[in-house]
Amino acid sequence: ARGYSLPLQRPGDCGDARYFDISRLACGPCGAHQRQSAGGSSCVCQTGYRMVSSNSGSSIICEKCPENKSGVTQDGWNCITCPKGLTSEGKCKCFHNEILVERSIDGILLNEALCVLCNGSEPSFSVSDASGNKCVRCEQTFINASKSCDCSSPNVLNGGLCFSASNNLPPKGVATVRFGQLGITLTSAWFLKNLQSSASACWLYSNLTACQALGNMCVMNMNSLSSSSTDACGLFQYIYVNTARLGIVHSIAFWRHNLPWLYYGDQPGLASQVLEGNHFPAIFSFKGTDKDVKLQFIAASFDAAGNFLKWQNLEGGILQLCPDTQTKLNAAYAFGTTYQQSCRISVSKILLDFANPIFYDLFLEYNGDNGQQNLWAVPVLNLNLQYSEMFVNQGSNMNNWLLTRRFFLVDALSGKENDLGKPPRVIRIASKITISIRLVSHTQRGMIYPPLITVAYTDVLVQNPETQSVMVSFSVNYEMNQSEAQIQTDIALGVLGGLAVLWSLLKTAGWKRRTGSSIIDLQTVFKFLLFYAGDLANVFFIITVGTGIYWLVFFKAQQFVSVLLPLPSQEEEFVTYVACAFSLKALQFLQLLVSQLTIDIFFIDWERPKGKVLKAIEGEGVIKSAAAPVSIWRTYFIANEWNEIQTVRKINPLFQVLAVLFFLEVVGFSNLALMDSSSSLSRSSESYIAPWSRILRFGVSAALWLAIAFLQIIFFSVFYERFVEDKISQFVDLCCMSNISVFLLSHSCFGYYIHGRSVHGHADTNMEEMNMNLKREAENLCSQRGLLPNTDGQTFQISISRKMRLHYDRIHESLTRKRGPARLLDSSANTFEQSTRAYNTMNKFLGAFIDHVHKEMDYIVKDKLLLERILSMEFMEPIEKSIFYNDEGHSFSDVLYYGNETTLLIFDILFFSIVDLASQSFVLAAVLTYLQQEIFRFIRNTLGQKNLASKTLVDERFLI
Repeated sequence: ARGYSLPLQRPGDCGDARYFDISRLACGPCGAHQRQSAGGSSCVCQTGYRMVSSNSGSSIICEKCPENKSGVTQDGWNCITCPKGLTSEGKCKCFHNEILVERSIDGILLNEALCVLCNGSEPSFSVSDASGNKCVRCEQTFINASKSCDCSSPNVLNGGLCFSASNNLPPKGVATVRFGQLGITLTSAWFLKNLQSSASACWLYSNLTACQALGNMCVMNMNSLSSSSTDACGLFQYIYVNTARLGIVHSIAFWRHNLPWLYYGDQPGLASQVLEGNHFPAIFSFKGTDKDVKLQFIAASFDAAGNFLKWQNLEGGILQLCPDTQTKLNAAYAFGTTYQQSCRISVSKILLDFANPIFYDLFLEYNGDNGQQNLWAVPVLNLNLQYSEMFVNQGSNMNNWLLTRRFFLVDALSGKENDLGKPPRVIRIASKITISIRLVSHTQRGMIYPPLITVAYTDVLVQNPETQSVMVSFSVNYEMNQSEAQIQTDIALGVLGGLAVLWSLLKTAGWKRRTGSSIIDLQTVFKFLLFYAGDLANVFFIITVGTGIYWLVFFKAQQFVSVLLPLPSQEEEFVTYVACAFSLKALQFLQLLVSQLTIDIFFIDWERPKGKVLKAIEGEGVIKSAAAPVSIWRTYFIANEWNEIQTVRKINPLFQVLAVLFFLEVVGFSNLALMDSSSSLSRSSESYIAPWSRILRFGVSAALWLAIAFLQIIFFSVFYERFVEDKISQFVDLCCMSNISVFLLSHSCFGYYIHGRSVHGHADTNMEEMNMNLKREAENLCSQRGLLPNTDGQTFQISISRKMRLHYDRIHESLTRKRGPARLLDSSANTFEQSTRAYNTMNKFLGAFIDHVHKEMDYIVKDKLLLERILSMEFMEPIEKSIFYNDEGHSFSDVLYYGNETTLLIFDILFFSIVDLASQSFVLAAVLTYLQQEIFRFIRNTLGQKNLASKTLVDERFLI
């Protein structure tokens, strides 16, 4: 590596006696009587020496000039006599308005240089040019003011122009620029040189370039409108007011002849008239032959000196400071395609790329009725606009806006205090540019209001350009008046929220009836709030899903533009609704989980002993006959089946998540959530991808969740459960074949009963007898399975009396071993024997209750009224007798996942949506949704199994 290294040397490191050898990239010595040239890459002769030969670099020979010819010619090759002295470089010098002549017209060197005076009088009116090599005609203002090339008193010289003292000059301008964000005011070198001359030339001579330059300086001063100031804008306003006699341009009241159009005026309410008084004379559509309609923005561009540069189409990306591809830039102006771009750009790059400011007047092209191409002026809202006293409290009300016309991207000129060749002290950057296209309210033909371009500038104090940077953004937004949609949403929320209150009150009343309580206490209020949380979550869910699907359908499917998507800032309230729906639904889901994990359940075994067996009595030494024991395995079997169906759902959760993700990411439904008009499911990798709409993301994902879940429910209900497996109905059949009934209490005085008493008397039998029993039942050779004679009704909703519940609780206390032995048990028995005897006691008690043995705790069987079914509550209170309601829909699944599919599905949808709205990733949302499903299923299975073992005395080790 050492063999290929060389020291770093720059031209500035060489000093006066050396030059920078561009072939060696190193400094080399200059010869005798030589010094470094101005560029640093060669040597030149010292003062008083002429060149004899030169081959560039240090290959020159210098010779001293004689005393009588001490001057050196301009080209450095000859010596000459200088009658009027020498410059610091040893060259001949001449006075003002004189040109130096060293050779005759045929190129022969003169012995003595001549200084020829330019003729400044009529008709020549000449003066030496900037280089002093020739005489040129002097500036016309000098001739007008003094009839010569001399602007002597009392005439006024300003900015290289001469003005007659007799002329009515504009007020003396203040060459300052106010940088409000930094709180500093600078005297601008550019303003100091050009402000007064531009104002005077514009005022006296209607000089078009001078008027444009004056307007540009006003724009650089943020269009300030202080009535007491004579800054650039003050001078512009002075000329504007006093040139009314010149008339207006293009019938536009704010566009004065010879002046640039900077303001729309400051009359109250004018902004709303400009922006909403007339619609843009063109129609836009998303479909059909005109679906690729472009917004043809075009800008007239000017330099700082007021010269017109050219017309520029915005599709070239002239307003974007960030680097980007041409495809994306063109896509920004396709109607209906929201475009957003932001980046961080260094100050050094800004200074390099935008050394001279360019000013733009923006227009929108359209074709008139006669085919003539016309331009519609696009107003500018400058957020940094420095208002006069009457506009200080402008706020966000459109009527108080002061609209302007001209704007720039970067101003690195007005912030220079001294030499214009030095870096500026402050630069001003258009850090945020937004073009807003607003739809005409209630339009059906794709009409829009005139676009509005909003510009926000950032003032940067230049300290270290290499390390300083600025965040800049450019966006094109399409918006419409959302007030009507918001009103409709608020009305829907109010009406449905009120109905939710009434529904929750009915639920609370039904819950009070089922708990057997008649007083309104703190628990009642808490229960009402839980009910209301769930119902209000449904209200928010209905509103948000309806809103999402509405925008999805009507925005993507429209031909002529009639609706536009809400802006990201307008989506905040929608996201809040989704968050509220999720929070309230999560609260309902947790309450549902807790209630299912605390139900009371008992398996009634109807099996009776078959004969007797001999049994030795411990401690007495005798053998007595006893009833043959009944097998417990049937109970264990039913308990296991119940344990398995606790988390059975009407859909397959894993398939649901995978199917939604497949349609979103593989099929391409996620592309429908982009903020553009395309309804295509596939996008080219090279095309511009519009930003996501959170409303559309929610609408697409929620619609897919609901559609796939609905298809799954139909498939399982119509096909799978009918022809393959129906676990809920099979459990009821299994109870009947096992000769075991299920007694459930989800509330203190309400629950469910599954009548599983075998019509064959015994279920603890061999295979041959079991098959024979099934054959007899299939051939209707035995009684029916129903609780009542000659009926098939096996499942019931039960509303039990308080007396029945108290008796149940007394036995249940010993069954769960929460308290000491009850009086029904022998106090000397051990814990296991107490539990066993309590189990047998409960089994006998419930069996006797079903068989109407306890007349003081009897029950009746009836059908529910239609209104009772609709409201899911009971009108009759079981005071003397309990009530068994016929149930044909297996409503005992309400204490399982199966009967709460709606709640679970909505919770999954909202969980998926919340994760997606936060992360903007459907994949992450799907993964986390499946994980939470598995976690809660594990919790439900584990704790439900423990509750089952505790309430039924089934050893948990037998639950697998």
